[in-house]
Amino acid sequence: MWQPICLTLAATAGNNIGKVLQKKGTVILPPLSFKLKVLRAYAQNKAWVIGFLMDIVGALVMLWALSLAPVSVVQPVSGCGLAILSIFSHFYLQEVMNALDWVGITLAGFGTIAVGIGGEEQEIPPLSIFHLPLLIFVVAILFVLLNIWLRLCKDRRHEHELVHSDVVEEIIFGLESGILFGMASVISKIGFIFIEQGFSKLLVPICLSVSISCSGTGFVYQTRGFKHGRAIVVSTCAAVASIVTGVLAGIFALGEHLPSAPVARFVLLLGWLLIVVGVILLVCSARLVSLLPRPWRRMLNKGSERNLRRSGSVRSRDANPSTVIQANTLHHLITSPSKEKH
Repeated sequence: MWQPICLTLAATAGNNIGKVLQKKGTVILPPLSFKLKVLRAYAQNKAWVIGFLMDIVGALVMLWALSLAPVSVVQPVSGCGLAILSIFSHFYLQEVMNALDWVGITLAGFGTIAVGIGGEEQEIPPLSIFHLPLLIFVVAILFVLLNIWLRLCKDRRHEHELVHSDVVEEIIFGLESGILFGMASVISKIGFIFIEQGFSKLLVPICLSVSISCSGTGFVYQTRGFKHGRAIVVSTCAAVASIVTGVLAGIFALGEHLPSAPVARFVLLLGWLLIVVGVILLVCSARLVSLLPRPWRRMLNKGSERNLRRSGSVRSRDANPSTVIQANTLHHLITSPSKEKH
């Protein structure tokens, strides 16, 4: 079980760090287009190319992990990507982190260890070829209900002539994107199960195509949520929904099961809980710290203020715009200050 967990951590590290490096490279690049001059500029930018390759390799390694372990194990562990991204941003990009960030990283780390201890090897359960259409049907019904709820919220907001999105709308966008991210892993796993059970190999590219479509649609919903609401709420709901979807779909649709031993079952459930709590803390740490009383806020930010002064001195010595990000990269990726409601 430790091999697929390590592969999942490597994959999610490649995905998240790769996106940061791509973002770092685009600081001095024009908007991406299919013009030859623009494509050449991207291809010659070292940070962007390395980030792009890490992102692609991370996706391939994630498929490898899914072929070796239950999706109910891989999907929760993949939620630790935010913790890995936080550590990378702190030590490589000199980004500031507060005490709650470190608590979230610690909880996600202990949760991953607990999943490794509590998880167990499982035999491939019999899987019907009709499970894939059934899963798509269930998700489609769920999306219809969520969109009806979203429409009702928008109509009520328009009746009251409110400009900002309601928190329910932000939650719905986050849930929809997270469900699609979780389903992408589930559908990829179904493709590998079909192969091991002797079905046609043509089902694998079909499942992977559906998986890629789910991921792409999930990014569309997440971006729509960022545009119309607070990204911190959308990101939190998406991360939690992705983990919960992977676990529930793995257990109820793919026939994966919890460990039979009570201790192992408790450790596995505890690992899932720690990862979810750790991810929520990492996404919401800045907002949670701002809500604390001033003495506690000052205490939690004491270490980050020292790091800020130190990173400021480092950045003042580095005048190359291709190697410096002027804003907090991690929180810039998951928050949108212009969209925050006060």
